[in-house]
Amino acid sequence: YLFDEQSVFKLKEKQRSALYKQNIGFVFQAYHLIDELTVCENIETPLIYQDMKSSERKSVVADILDRFQIVGKKDLFPNQLSGGQQQLVGIARALAANPKVILADEPTGNLNSKQAEEIMELFKMLNQQGVTIVQVTHSEKNAAYGSRIINLLDGRIE
Repeated sequence: YLFDEQSVFKLKEKQRSALYKQNIGFVFQAYHLIDELTVCENIETPLIYQDMKSSERKSVVADILDRFQIVGKKDLFPNQLSGGQQQLVGIARALAANPKVILADEPTGNLNSKQAEEIMELFKMLNQQGVTIVQVTHSEKNAAYGSRIINLLDGRIE
């Protein structure tokens, strides 16, 4: 397949890895936060892989913490957060590096309805700015935010 007019199959492993690190943000259903890192450090992690200067990383992380209203949680570890807070950190981490593509697996499953709507509105805005969002969800309300919906039933596309 092609990504940004490049054949991914023709890329060497390091080139593919760089392509993923620079262009794709992942929102995992199970968060996959790093237990030994604080909220701040978890959000900063994808920026380190982008070879971003420390001062720039700190600025980006501060903006993201503010955007997601989790500044007060920045020094906490994942096990000190609720499921919804962990989910917000996972989403914040996925967006920190301004990816071109976001792959989101049940991105609002542990959020309250207000937070879920805010995240879906954020995804909608990002999509309008050219970010591709692939969301897997059981929520018809969340699916309705998409410009294209593909339904799966028993492993088959309907």
